[in-house]
Amino acid sequence: MEILRVENLSKVYGKGENKVVALDNVSFSVEKGEFVAIVGASGSGKSTLLHLVGGVDRPTKGKVFIDGKNIYAMNDDKLAIFRRRQVGLIYQFYNLIPILNVEENITLPLELDNREVDKKSLKELLELLGLENRSKHLPNELSGGQQQRVSIGRALITNPAIILADEPTGNLDSKSSDEIVALLKKSNKEYNQTIIMITHNMEIAKEADRIIKIEDGRIVEED
Repeated sequence: MEILRVENLSKVYGKGENKVVALDNVSFSVEKGEFVAIVGASGSGKSTLLHLVGGVDRPTKGKVFIDGKNIYAMNDDKLAIFRRRQVGLIYQFYNLIPILNVEENITLPLELDNREVDKKSLKELLELLGLENRSKHLPNELSGGQQQRVSIGRALITNPAIILADEPTGNLDSKSSDEIVALLKKSNKEYNQTIIMITHNMEIAKEADRIIKIEDGRIVEED
């Protein structure tokens, strides 16, 4: 079952001599439960692609369908709600709220949406993340790897249609990186969670089901 379809997606910044084509007519689809890695050098357009897929930015042209819905047919308010409920975002630098503990950071998307926290689901998620003994700790009391696990939990808690991970291991040592990739794979297999991961590291990309290589804003290879 197709969960994501990208059609002729382009993003252009500036005009005339200052024109920069960040993304050039990109099309692909992702099946539900698939783990896809998007690889490319710095400036290749991979992060721009991820932001457009997640509804964080709007394209110059093209369409993105998530779970059958054309996300750019929505106005900004509706898109923000859709993104909060259906798109889980994981960034390189965690973006945790320093005054909230682990449990509060993970459940923040539900609180913002006025949704009740299912205590049983939260307990299971904390166990999956290996944070059951850290649930009341603040971010500054955690290692980098543990903080990234919290951000993964925050992305998973809403049971989104897709999870988008932008260089999730870019700020971690090799041991923590391996643990984060293993955790993403585990959530992919156990939760049937669809994951699209941006990385410049081919060894990490090889852990995915499929690799899409991007250069100069275009898909040049799929493996």
